[in-house]
Amino acid sequence: MIDASAPRRFHGSAPALARRLSRRVEGRLHYGWVAAVLAFTTLLVGAGVRAAPGVLFVPLEQALGWDRATIAAAVSLNIFLYGFMGPFAAALMQAIGVRRTILTGLGLLAVTTITSTLMTQPWQMMLSWGLLVGLGTGLTSMTLAATVVNRWFIKQRGLVMGLLTASSATGQLVFLPGMAALATHFGWQAVGLTVGAAALVLAPLVALLLPDSPRAVGLAPLGGTLEDELPQKSGNPIVIAFTTLARASKSVDFWLLFGSFFVCGLSTNGLIGTHLISACFDQGIPEVMAASLLALMGLFDLVGTTGSGWLSDRVDSRKLLFWYYGLRGLSLFYLPLSGFSLYGLSVFAAFYGLDWIATVPPTLRLVTDRFGRRDAPVVFGWIGAGHQMGAALAAYGTGLIRTEWGSYFPAFQVAGVACVVTAVMVLFINRRRAGGWAPAG
Repeated sequence: MIDASAPRRFHGSAPALARRLSRRVEGRLHYGWVAAVLAFTTLLVGAGVRAAPGVLFVPLEQALGWDRATIAAAVSLNIFLYGFMGPFAAALMQAIGVRRTILTGLGLLAVTTITSTLMTQPWQMMLSWGLLVGLGTGLTSMTLAATVVNRWFIKQRGLVMGLLTASSATGQLVFLPGMAALATHFGWQAVGLTVGAAALVLAPLVALLLPDSPRAVGLAPLGGTLEDELPQKSGNPIVIAFTTLARASKSVDFWLLFGSFFVCGLSTNGLIGTHLISACFDQGIPEVMAASLLALMGLFDLVGTTGSGWLSDRVDSRKLLFWYYGLRGLSLFYLPLSGFSLYGLSVFAAFYGLDWIATVPPTLRLVTDRFGRRDAPVVFGWIGAGHQMGAALAAYGTGLIRTEWGSYFPAFQVAGVACVVTAVMVLFINRRRAGGWAPAG
């Protein structure tokens, strides 16, 4: 352990309880694993909040008379802001610390989701579940995982990123069936109260136990030395975010990664995460059963994404992405042909679920290799914005297709074609391409 009081560059702060706990477990457990667990739990709660609109479509349609295109517009704004906030959240974590950023996001989510139970007009849903929840989940997005991984871990980075990424799937596993049951038996307001309470319960744990960096509790990153630790940047988070974007956008690899993640979002949370429950309902499948299907996907994705993180430490990430996008495209082609039978949907859930967000660990690995550990979270945040732009397009566009054509099937086919094209595109990413970037760390 180092002398945490020694003069040093600013590396953030740590609660007194976190410093005491890190000393107590020293030699038995690196405190980075505690930070990872807190990050996992934060991402899990955020996933639950983001999944909530998927079970609200039918209850809001029935209770308030809103059509699905109206509800989808709010969900689309939510998804877009979740992604657009990513690079600014990463920059904010560098400027004011991880803990303060997370607490701001959790507080916003708790207040907004609880007060949303009072809404009676569509504009109120746009304000609450659209604007404010979008901002709150953006502050607790995947850039948190990228920041924690790059700050606390040198060894096992891919595995930890896989575990943190899998928290989104676990969030569905934990929250979706219960939220669907709550909406069915107690009304849609119970969903907002539940996810708001989850955010409130988590906030004190983050406040008491999460340091901003290893050095803040007198440690080096796991598997590294003090020289491997990344100092926080000072300055305006908005300036940091846009300066990083200006540099990264000169790289062809940035745009290839951005485009691939655009299709990733379009084919996952924008399409399946938002609309599968409603699509099943159209086929006579009850909401709770449909939500359980998504939870089953979450279970398979927990395995697939964790395995993807392990593989990204050992296999060329471009090849992994080729297989992930290709197989996802095939699964989307299959969905309309499944007949929405129990067997057909179970096959889809297993096949599609294994690579739901397995793309994240190899994508972050490519970003880190190409742009450096210090800048990777912000660059990944901008690439994540592409993910949510695709998701927002799919969320609104699919709702519009359903309203105008009375069917979800064309949306599944378009997304399948996009995935197959992307599978070829990712092979052109070159981690060693010259020019356009000087990695920092």
